[in-house]
Amino acid sequence: MSTISRPPIWQLIRDAVAPLGRETSNGEIKQLLLNAYPDLNEATIACQIAICTVNRVGRVGYPENKKPRLANSRYDFLFATGRGKVTWYDPVKHGLWSIVETSDGLAVRRDGDATDDISTQVDIDAVEPVDDGFGGGAFALESHLRDYLARNPPSTTTHGPLTLFVDANGRDGVEYQTDCGPADLVFLDMAKNFVVFELKLGRGPDAALGQVQRYMGWFEHHVAMGKSVSGVIVANSISDKLRYAGKVAPRVQLMEYRLSVELVPVTLKGLAPGGSA
Repeated sequence: MSTISRPPIWQLIRDAVAPLGRETSNGEIKQLLLNAYPDLNEATIACQIAICTVNRVGRVGYPENKKPRLANSRYDFLFATGRGKVTWYDPVKHGLWSIVETSDGLAVRRDGDATDDISTQVDIDAVEPVDDGFGGGAFALESHLRDYLARNPPSTTTHGPLTLFVDANGRDGVEYQTDCGPADLVFLDMAKNFVVFELKLGRGPDAALGQVQRYMGWFEHHVAMGKSVSGVIVANSISDKLRYAGKVAPRVQLMEYRLSVELVPVTLKGLAPGGSA
């Protein structure tokens, strides 16, 4: 059986983006690679884009970026310009970026920015490590976690069993658009009170608290019609900063998720010995 040899995926991404000379999208990069190599896994491409994007928070969770360094290696050639958008990294234009050690672990920083400057730590499009080193596995993409919870509404100790919210126009609570941006998930509890979920795949940054509270305020003002609105932040690991912030935000519950895999043996049914039916 013949196999087609190909360069590593990070190199395919580099070779696809370099000639464009313009901003591109994660979707366009995936399509360029899949046109040439249809067998590639889309989630793997997405993770490799994250690895190679110098201002992406989640990149530090991957083995390629597990040590502090200046962003001048073979894995440092993309710069995120917005949600799902990247361009070729130009240190003169975008600043000199690094992976640095902080009190909370590794982080991405632009030279000259303050250590705790949140503006340099925004998770542009929420691609995070499959295993972030804080126990348990993690979803490769935030959309995977979001879609899983939408299909399997959770039950929390504070709110009990939840159901996915659907508004009067038939729009469901997945990526529900508000004036403050899209809320990841919106559920209803058994009393028809609103529960807004904010998802963070790796360590939940304390900035997530303000984010979910903005969505909560919007729902309370525009949609709730007197019903209560509370929030839930879900992450693979909740940081100490977020735990402290959560102590004075009683309407927001902090939750960590865990993944497990069950292996079930299978047999060939209805086949006689020798493989004939």
